[in-house]
Amino acid sequence: MSSEDSSSKVLGVAFLLQAITSLLSGLILRVALIVPGNISESMIRIAGHAWLMRANILGEVTTAAGIIFLAAVLFLTLREHNQIMALVALGLYILEAALLAASRIAAFSLLRVSEEYVAGGRPANLLRLANQSLEFMDSGYALLMLPFCFGAILFYYLFYKSRVIPRVLSLWGLIAVSLALIGSLLVACGREVSFLIFLPYLPFEFVVGIWILIKGLRKGGESAGNLS
Repeated sequence: MSSEDSSSKVLGVAFLLQAITSLLSGLILRVALIVPGNISESMIRIAGHAWLMRANILGEVTTAAGIIFLAAVLFLTLREHNQIMALVALGLYILEAALLAASRIAAFSLLRVSEEYVAGGRPANLLRLANQSLEFMDSGYALLMLPFCFGAILFYYLFYKSRVIPRVLSLWGLIAVSLALIGSLLVACGREVSFLIFLPYLPFEFVVGIWILIKGLRKGGESAGNLS
C-alpha cells in the first residue's frame, strides 16, 4: 500500500471515529439522561444510571482525543497547500478539544450532586447546584463550537482548493459549517436557535469519511497530500 493510500485510510478512519464518538456521547447518551426543562427528573435519571453518565464522560474525553487526531491528520494532509492556514486550523481544533475536556468537570459535578440528591431525599438546595453544572456543560458546548467552526472552515477551504476530494463535498462542508457558525454565534449571544441550522453538518463527517475510505484522496488537482 502506497503512502498516499495509507493517508487516505487514516484520514477516512479519523473522520468516521470522530463522527461516531461525538454522536454517541454528545447526542444519544445526553438524550437518555437529560430531561429538558426538568432538572429534578434529570438528576433522578443520572443517579439511577450512573454508569451511563460515566460512559458519557468517557465518550466525550474520547471525542476530544479524536478531535486532536483528526486535526493532526488533516494538517499533515493539507499543509502543503497552505501551511499557515492548516496550522491555524490545527490550533483551533486543539482548542476545541481542550474546551470539551474541561467541560467534563461539570459533568462529574452533576453526577455527584445527582447521587447526593437522590440519596438525601431530594433536598431542594441541590437543584440550583445541579442546574449550574448543567448550564456550565451547555455553555462549554456552545463555546467549543466557535473554534471548531473556524477551524473547519479553514480545513474545508483547503479541501476545496486542493481538490483532493470532490469540490461538491468541500462546498457541502463549507456551507454546513458556516450555518453552524451562525447558529453558534447566536447561541453565544443568548438567542434561541433551532436545531435545524446544525442539521446539514451532522451527516457530513460520515459521508466524507466513507468517501475517502472508498475512493481515496485524489491525486489530480494541485496535489493529493500525504502523511510523510
